[in-house]
Amino acid sequence: MSQKRRFKSRSENEHVDESWLLPYADMLTLLVALFIVLFAMGQVDQAKYDELRVVLSETLGGKGVLDYQDSIVEDESPTQESTESVEALLSEAAETEKTELEELQSRLNGYIEEKALADRLQTELGASGLLITINDGILFDSGSAELRQNSHELMDQLSAMLASDPPRYIQISGHTDDVPMGGANFESNWDLSGARAYNVMKLFLESDYLKPGQLSYSGYGEYHPIATNETTEGREQNRRVEVLVLPLENLAEPAL
Repeated sequence: MSQKRRFKSRSENEHVDESWLLPYADMLTLLVALFIVLFAMGQVDQAKYDELRVVLSETLGGKGVLDYQDSIVEDESPTQESTESVEALLSEAAETEKTELEELQSRLNGYIEEKALADRLQTELGASGLLITINDGILFDSGSAELRQNSHELMDQLSAMLASDPPRYIQISGHTDDVPMGGANFESNWDLSGARAYNVMKLFLESDYLKPGQLSYSGYGEYHPIATNETTEGREQNRRVEVLVLPLENLAEPAL
């Protein structure tokens, strides 16, 4: 009897506790299920995807949202080749714009020579654009902002030559010498220069070659001289209207 009890006791002691297998099996089952779900999420029904992309593209009238997202995924960062291509296009556009402004300057200079206006009208092409300087003597009487009747043809010809497609921005600025205003029409040279620039802009618009969204004006009074105000010749140069034609590549398209 004691021998049987001893054998049974040994058997009970040697039996391993396997209760931990149940939660372990449950965890493995959950992991397998998770991997299956992730795998299924990563697979796309290509036929249905293409059909959806076509429908969206036709609805939106152009390149679809899914196409745009695909392009982002396929090319998240620009390559050296694409960067060089963009730089080449920008350089080509800048060169084209420079050529077009040079051609415009050539046409203007031809007009100036034909009309013998070299002492009244000058052009200069720089980084800011094409600058046309008009001496006030050809446009206004002394101390007046009213354009002379014989200047209307000149402004009409200028506006026709400045018309372009796409349209460029054009800034018109008035300038005076430093002689104080003596009349009652304007309180200061600032007022006079601003009124002159505004009237030039109005005459440009009357020609119908240029649109309001292209134009802006400003008055600088005597504060941006290009010559000395100590001499008669210098003051005459400072009394002017400037028309600056801006290059296209530096600007968004004007809202016309």
